[in-house]
Amino acid sequence: MNPLDADSDRLNLLRESLPYIRRFKGLIFVIKLSGHVAEDGEALLSLAEEIALLDQVGFRLVLVHGGGRQLDRLADKLGIQQRKVGGLRVTDSETLEVAKMVFAGQVNTDIRSTLRRLRVHPIGLSGLDGSIVRAKRREIKRMIDHRTGQEEWVDFGHVGDIVEIDGRLLHLLLGNGYVPVLSSLGADDEGNVYNINADSIAAEVAVHLGAEKLILLSNVDGVYRDPSDPSTKIDAMSLAEVEEMLNAGNVQGGMVPKLMSIANLLKRGVQSAHIVNGGRRNALLREIFTDRGSGTMIAS
Repeated sequence: MNPLDADSDRLNLLRESLPYIRRFKGLIFVIKLSGHVAEDGEALLSLAEEIALLDQVGFRLVLVHGGGRQLDRLADKLGIQQRKVGGLRVTDSETLEVAKMVFAGQVNTDIRSTLRRLRVHPIGLSGLDGSIVRAKRREIKRMIDHRTGQEEWVDFGHVGDIVEIDGRLLHLLLGNGYVPVLSSLGADDEGNVYNINADSIAAEVAVHLGAEKLILLSNVDGVYRDPSDPSTKIDAMSLAEVEEMLNAGNVQGGMVPKLMSIANLLKRGVQSAHIVNGGRRNALLREIFTDRGSGTMIAS
């Protein structure tokens, strides 16, 4: 999109936004950024402008991010082979070390530095800080390949499942005008560090903080009935429809943990969740400030 056209689009969105600003001012939004969004400097700057606007009009924001693509790239350079089962990463000891460098280091710093350019006050965190994310090592799981029907028992290594969220530090930061930027690492009570799915962290944080919305920014425009057919994008779904898609095995790859997390949080009080293409200019604003939206909204 031409920058002038994009600015005009943003002005039009602002004209529509006043009722939504009145409705959501002071409420908590949890926004999850994917590695796809964070790796493109121009796309990240555009997105940061939208986040800065939300911050300026009084939304209370918590950002959660992964960095899977950056992890894959660095692991490839280091010759560390990666394995994924059902869209979930197996994290051996070498991969965990790369995850620490990428998630709590490179990606978190890139996001914060971009926000800082726009006079936002970000605070970089991982789930270890303030014991925000208490986790345990994931147990060996029976996984079924929906394409082949074959099953296997998988040890995911240093992958954690969330036991508890301690939101005291997040509340303290939000109450003082800061924007927490939380990377997807957590630890158990013995200090063992785990790689944790960022969608799961975002969902649990949203539930614990009583967030109005969870917004998952990805590299896709939303949920599709047929991923190969753009015309099948779903604008709005119910919890029952999400569970039906998951049970039927009609969801693949990284969309599986996204929809599983969403289904869980809707049952626990969050009003709605949204899957939005974070690489499209103004898509976040359009999803929040217009009735037509831009991605897929899922509500209970």
